[in-house]
Amino acid sequence: MKNKKTLVIGASSNSHRASYRTVELLVEKGHSVVAIGQKADEVAGVKIQTKAIPLKNIDTITLYLNPIRQRDYYNYIVEVHPKRVIFNPGTENPELYQLLELNGIKVDVACTLTLLTLNRY
Repeated sequence: MKNKKTLVIGASSNSHRASYRTVELLVEKGHSVVAIGQKADEVAGVKIQTKAIPLKNIDTITLYLNPIRQRDYYNYIVEVHPKRVIFNPGTENPELYQLLELNGIKVDVACTLTLLTLNRY
């Protein structure tokens, strides 16, 4: 399996949240992970950044932010220019889909945890 460098936006150190389990599973499956969240913390050895940091060579961005909170990240996501953005349940956002597609970024409406569990990531 190929390492897909992944940015988790909306990461949380709360073990009851899907973004927490996603970071754990990505690390477990050998992917490089960068995480951005509201609170600086750490999950599975990955530091959660509180600001959008310049990144290169990101394969996938997986979103755990509702559509209103995503607006702050529109330009950032386009600048990072990942191959794809995964919209997890509750993050669906047609406005952002359109912006991504205009910039040649694949939109994937799916559950990252399910994709990882089924080895379809």
